[in-house]
Amino acid sequence: IAASATAATALAHDNHVSIEQTGDQICITSNGLPNHATGTFPNRGNPHSISEQRLRYCVSANPVKGSRKTDITRGPVGIGLNGILFRPETADYYDPSSPRGFSRDRSSGWNLEGMGAAELLGMDQHNAHVDNRGIYHYHGKPEGLVASVSGTHIGYAADGHEIHYVGSAAQSGWTLKSGTRQGGPGGRHDGTYVEDWEYAGAGNLDECNGGTLDGRYVYFATDTFPFYPRCFWGDVSSDFR
Repeated sequence: IAASATAATALAHDNHVSIEQTGDQICITSNGLPNHATGTFPNRGNPHSISEQRLRYCVSANPVKGSRKTDITRGPVGIGLNGILFRPETADYYDPSSPRGFSRDRSSGWNLEGMGAAELLGMDQHNAHVDNRGIYHYHGKPEGLVASVSGTHIGYAADGHEIHYVGSAAQSGWTLKSGTRQGGPGGRHDGTYVEDWEYAGAGNLDECNGGTLDGRYVYFATDTFPFYPRCFWGDVSSDFR
């Protein structure tokens, strides 16, 4: 699969991606540039510039759903068909001593949620931004990617299961906790932090944002938290560890 950005703006990018299956693995190689125009980087909430990368992630071509889950709390959880990483969580934590109110100091235990703090983190119209290495990545619904595919399949999770976007047909089982935070930043649980959320089984997806589609187990990208799977029922590829 190969794709090229066609948006005739200064923010368009020259996307190159290949997807190959070799034996029992599917490997996605890309230059880390999206197949759609992006917001402006750097911006007020994000000081980094997009730069070309050499990304290669391989996953199982025959994933098996097991009975024990594996959590990924930092780093990419999957990769899109356009070669852009899905990386919903952040490396930032509540820090009252920082001028911005958050930093890489994890001692508070309150992890800033990417989409809950989207404006603070400079997300663009595709719910993505750039890290300090210049890697553009999605935290929420990948608007441009969704628009570019003909079906619902948008990428692969770290354990090889497909990731699909089906809109409101997939409802996350995660809900905001009631009441106010005990310690840390205080205030009500409003979704700014990962710890504001709890799995209550309210939707039609499991704790890892997974469910059945056409008789197969897959994960879903959702419009609400957790946005992407953050835990996995299959064997996680070493490329994502």
